[in-house]
Amino acid sequence: MPEHLHLLVAMPPGADFVQFVRQFKQLSAYRFRRECSPARLWQARFYDHALRSDEKLSEVARYIWENPMRTGLAKSPAEYPYSGSLVWDETAQLGTARV
Repeated sequence: MPEHLHLLVAMPPGADFVQFVRQFKQLSAYRFRRECSPARLWQARFYDHALRSDEKLSEVARYIWENPMRTGLAKSPAEYPYSGSLVWDETAQLGTARV
């Protein structure tokens, strides 16, 4: 989406999620400024959501993957150029992770 980002992250035990987000925002904003625009990329705060025990990972991943369709940015998730995963095979059922 042009105005926000959905990011599904698995954090190892003991990892600092806030530090991860800070570093992600810092590195991506630096690259954005260097390659695209001097405009501000990120807002100061972020909103996170830890998965509850009753939420299925595959359903959350599907929600994120299909979001560009719901907003009218693409007719299929694969058409949206900013979608992708390092873990999920988007062309297959989202219930199966790549290994």
